[in-house]
Amino acid sequence: MIREIEKLDQKWDVIIVGGGASGLGAAIESATRGYKTLLLEQDDFAKGTSSRSTKLVHGGVRYLAQGNISLVLEALRERGLMKQNAPHLVKDQSFIIPNYTWWGTPYYTLGLTMYDLMAGKLSYGRSLPFSKKRTLKYIPTLQEKNLCGGVVYHDGQFDDARLAVNLCQTFVENGGVAVNYMKGDGLKKFNGKVNSVLVTDMESGSRYTLEAKVILNATGVFVDEIIKMDEPKARDIVKVSQGVHLVLDKEFVPGDHAIMIPKTSDGRVLFAVPWHGKVVVGTTDVQKDSAELEPRALEEEINFILETAGRFLTKPPKRSDVRSVFAGLRPLAAPSGEGKRTKEISRGHKIVVSKSGMVTITGGKWTTYRQMAEDVIDTVAKTGKLPEKKSITRDLKIHGYKNGVDLKNPMSFYGSDEEKILNLAKKETGLNQYLSEKLKVINAQVVWGARHEMARTVEDILSRRTRCLLLDAKESVLMAPKVAELLAKELGYDKQWEEDQVKKYSELASRYILQ
Repeated sequence: MIREIEKLDQKWDVIIVGGGASGLGAAIESATRGYKTLLLEQDDFAKGTSSRSTKLVHGGVRYLAQGNISLVLEALRERGLMKQNAPHLVKDQSFIIPNYTWWGTPYYTLGLTMYDLMAGKLSYGRSLPFSKKRTLKYIPTLQEKNLCGGVVYHDGQFDDARLAVNLCQTFVENGGVAVNYMKGDGLKKFNGKVNSVLVTDMESGSRYTLEAKVILNATGVFVDEIIKMDEPKARDIVKVSQGVHLVLDKEFVPGDHAIMIPKTSDGRVLFAVPWHGKVVVGTTDVQKDSAELEPRALEEEINFILETAGRFLTKPPKRSDVRSVFAGLRPLAAPSGEGKRTKEISRGHKIVVSKSGMVTITGGKWTTYRQMAEDVIDTVAKTGKLPEKKSITRDLKIHGYKNGVDLKNPMSFYGSDEEKILNLAKKETGLNQYLSEKLKVINAQVVWGARHEMARTVEDILSRRTRCLLLDAKESVLMAPKVAELLAKELGYDKQWEEDQVKKYSELASRYILQ
């Protein structure tokens, strides 16, 4: 990939800055239309917001309540397409809304039936009212006092960072070039038009000036920084909101059904969702003044989730029960009017073209990444006067595509790559040994990550190629030395690099552990 960048006569049709959900989606959209496309990411793919979601692929019951019908319809359609194109990562998830008032069950049954009808043939299943007895049968850990019954509905659940990795592989398989740890430092103009990006390779320190017909700014919460490289006086177009999640052991919600609490004290919804043998509980909505790569959960957010979950569960979770705490930042398209709280801002996306011809996409959410990509590449093609091509991504199978994966299998998220990893484990000495028996990760997964998934650091492996940091932060720290050793051998680094990596990773992981 780097050799491609270094070709002196290289001129790209499209350069995309940002390797999260919107950048990766746009990259596939661009490459499959035949445009010569380069994707640059300053850190690792999906390092920011795109690996820190609630792990849901959903139409957005909340947006329905807000009356945002067009966003719900779009998200429901895209939810269906995600499952169709990446069945190894996206699955049907049943949710139960427990009702502690007599009117709750008929009220939510009615609203959710409308949600199902809007999904049409891409529906995941029918919403139904449940009696108190049946609600407790599926979620025995729910508070029984005053429980009147429940409503079951269906949405999707997925692994965000793994989808990001597979999207990057799909992009490359379609002729794209992608490089992580490549930071955009500035923009160059010719005749008043942005035509180049100045970048630094964060590993080697090499600097490049890369030319393209169109530059797409898809940097999520950081879009305003890139916009100001183009127009220093431009107003901010993103409002940053933080969402926090706690990860608990499965015993808190032991079945296959998730819990959805539709009204918390801060006016948001709270989810408790089974994920990789654990339960993800969240989220919060706190407005932030600025974006950062490694946001921290605030004490008030942690206490809010523990307290809210505790009101609905027979065994209230304590701090010592939390296996990992992670925070993500949402890039909300800032409304032109003032005074809207972040939870009231639409999750729709926004496309902006500057006077100098740079295109920026902001807002949106994982579920609608493909539609966002289609919309923005339409704009990119017009702006750069690229040949008009139709989108083909609605039916494009994502790398790893495999139907009927066994979700109880800890390696199911690799899809069709699982077999290749197991073959690698058989062929090379020591690779079939457990890196962590507790989290069911083997050494071969580290080597595979380095050879085929562009993993460059211990964090890349433990946070995003496998999800150990999010599933059990303390356990992941114990795994770090072996990961560093395997990576150093693969990438040609020395003992000093190994030690530095372990130290760096341990410091990072300490932020995911509740003291």
